[in-house]
Amino acid sequence: MRFDILTLFPGIFQGVFSESILARAIKAGLLTVEIHNIRDYATGRHRVTDDTPYGGGGGMVMKPEPIFAAVEAVRRPELHPRIVLTTPQGRLFSHAVARELSQEDQVILICGRYEGVDERVREHLVTDEISIGDYVLSGGELAAAVIVEATARLLPGVLGDPMAACRDSHANGLLEYPHYTRPAEYRGYRVPDILLSGDHARVARWRRNQALLRTKLRRPDLLQKIELSEEDLKFLEKSTDEKHR
Repeated sequence: MRFDILTLFPGIFQGVFSESILARAIKAGLLTVEIHNIRDYATGRHRVTDDTPYGGGGGMVMKPEPIFAAVEAVRRPELHPRIVLTTPQGRLFSHAVARELSQEDQVILICGRYEGVDERVREHLVTDEISIGDYVLSGGELAAAVIVEATARLLPGVLGDPMAACRDSHANGLLEYPHYTRPAEYRGYRVPDILLSGDHARVARWRRNQALLRTKLRRPDLLQKIELSEEDLKFLEKSTDEKHR
């Protein structure tokens, strides 16, 4: 899979893709990430990439010409790329959206800045708009890094454990169950005995129940979106009864 990121501040990405899981995936050829400076595609002596808005108002708007030129230079038509604008006005990014993007061969991410981009970029160039949350950042670079990280984890071979992404929070609609490691007791705090039992079936059920309980307590809205088994429903009902005793 290939990501091409278009930005006015390529230095922001220094280190993001040269460490940990992403670095290993890139080195292994599982993922390609290229950073492109939009200013390189601007014309004129000063390579201007923004201008004042028509109709007045504060701030600056990113000009359409360098963005169109940059996308046209990096896009590979044979890969049918998805062209994404990172913007607070886009659809909310989620695990489902990351999985959707992971099926693409090429994703081009346009990082907005200032007051945003010329509307003609939205109307006639991008094919998708994504927001990573209901808040505003100074630019789309951090959002682009989040999108790449979350999507790359879903690519075959990127994680050491091929099932790891399936157990992550939100992968199956639930928050992930709690994790413990050695020592079995620390400062008087013990690991739950069931995790030391060696009974894999009981451990699996405990983890499922803990995921259900954690989701119920922290994100009850998620429970309305997934299909629960009869055993799941009984556990949730029991946990409610115990809470009110």
